[in-house]
Amino acid sequence: MKHNSGFLALVQDAKSRVAEIDVEQYKSLVASGDPHVLVDVREESEFNAGHVKGALHLSKGVIERDVETKVPDKGTKLVLYCGGGFRSALAADNLMKMGYTQPISLDGGWRALKESGLPLD
Repeated sequence: MKHNSGFLALVQDAKSRVAEIDVEQYKSLVASGDPHVLVDVREESEFNAGHVKGALHLSKGVIERDVETKVPDKGTKLVLYCGGGFRSALAADNLMKMGYTQPISLDGGWRALKESGLPLD
């Protein structure tokens, strides 16, 4: 997908502040048993078409509104994914502004997760 320059600049700015991991690092995190919440920030139609088994759905449009109800502990490690890693970086940046201390954007997003061998729904 070709993105507009203003959007890409916004994403690059967010990525300068947020932690990122790739799918292999995420698989290692899962294998280690490190507690975390996997959050799918894609739109509802994208989530319904397929997602990682057990992922919490909080789309980019509502995550800031609903996250404190779904994940009240702001010290929880949150691994966010979208289609490719752009919206998840924006969401992670906003969560940091809200006081969450461990939001992580999954670079490669759903495209990488589909090929990862992790269980999908």
